[in-house]
Amino acid sequence: MSLNSIFQYFVPKDKKFFPLFEQAGANLIDMAKLLQASVNSTDLEARKDLSKKIEDLEHVGDKITHQIHLELGRNFITPFDREDIHALASSIDDVADFIHGASNRMQLYKVEKVTLPMIEITDLILEATEHVAKALYELKDLKNIRNITDSCVRINSVENKADYIFDKAVADLFEYESDAINLIKQKEVLSAMEDATDKCEDVANVLESILVKNA
Repeated sequence: MSLNSIFQYFVPKDKKFFPLFEQAGANLIDMAKLLQASVNSTDLEARKDLSKKIEDLEHVGDKITHQIHLELGRNFITPFDREDIHALASSIDDVADFIHGASNRMQLYKVEKVTLPMIEITDLILEATEHVAKALYELKDLKNIRNITDSCVRINSVENKADYIFDKAVADLFEYESDAINLIKQKEVLSAMEDATDKCEDVANVLESILVKNA
């Protein structure tokens, strides 16, 4: 190993980790926008195309997560605790998985009628991912604790709204939906959507833990 390689091993890799987190956050927004477009479309073929694009972006997210894990193995010095970098990358990946899961369930279960709660929760997914991306952008400068904390608070608020909409929608399904198969289909899609906001809250929890450790 050359002397230069040894020095590179010990140099802090802020310029590697933070851009990757920013890419991951931007990717979540793109996925959420596609899901929003899908639930607002009445064209089944257009929805199918949008679902494929969401799947492609989910693979992009997987590659970013993999790259973050590779950088963890390659670099001795990291901008904050290694376990927190791993937890943050994993929680972001979970958000992408559930956005893709919601889209995939709509296709697999052939959900033709999109309900208002689905549209409302999808709007909240987009809002939550925007706050996630903003917090990840601010992460490169841990002096901006207030901005990151504000984003985390907003993510938690969005998740609470999604919980309420989900619970009310499921209650209405049990009360008014007489077709058991349709009930199950709608509940499964709603559940995946609501889980996506839950995973955004998990990202916020990891970020708050990082702030506490680095305050």
